[in-house]
Amino acid sequence: MRPAVEREIVAHLAAGDLNACQIADIAGIPRSTVRDWLRQPEPKLGHALSLDLGALPKADYSYLLGFYLGDGTISRHRRGVYRLRIVTDGRYPGIIAECAAAMQAVLQRNRVLVQQLRYRAVEISCYSKLWPLLFPQHGPGRKHERSIELAPWQAEIVERFPRELLRGLIHSDGCRVLNRVNGTDYPRYFFTQVSTDIKALFCDACDRLGIAYSFSNWKTVSIARAGSVALLDSFVGPKS
Repeated sequence: MRPAVEREIVAHLAAGDLNACQIADIAGIPRSTVRDWLRQPEPKLGHALSLDLGALPKADYSYLLGFYLGDGTISRHRRGVYRLRIVTDGRYPGIIAECAAAMQAVLQRNRVLVQQLRYRAVEISCYSKLWPLLFPQHGPGRKHERSIELAPWQAEIVERFPRELLRGLIHSDGCRVLNRVNGTDYPRYFFTQVSTDIKALFCDACDRLGIAYSFSNWKTVSIARAGSVALLDSFVGPKS
């Protein structure tokens, strides 16, 4: 018998207008089982797994979403438990602390682990049955090899907290550099991502805030105008 939590995950994904094949790929459940459950859904139990969006700390979630889209992975473990794992650069303790704090805020009752890996890498992780519901973008394979779309409730959060999303995206896949021209330093930001969909989310957030950008190449977004850089500096700034 499959864990009851898997039915809840299937029902949650089905509410997002995904078909049985897409749900099976994301949840790692046989397609025949998914089809059977969609034909004959089981009544929800009092202890069923669900998201309380009203209690979700929206700003922290938007930041964590940006970090997840860049450097996060979700893996399935026993008894319907999943692990969110984010690996980042150990040279930036401030970013590590902020990422761990956001993860803890999103799931206050779960333990967040911070572990030093090889070559300056640091892993921030947490186990929960809720991760596939919190990040329905989870699925097999690499993110750039599949479609990445926000659920309507995620899009509402990002619209309210675009700065936090950009901060998370830049902390994962971006950087702030100084270009020296005639002895003067000019800061600029770069965001590098091979997923077209994730780049689009980054650019949409920039558009919402009036941040001008261009493309250095097919995978790199550049922000160089002084006003736009100053705006980013007001809530991102150099990595630390």
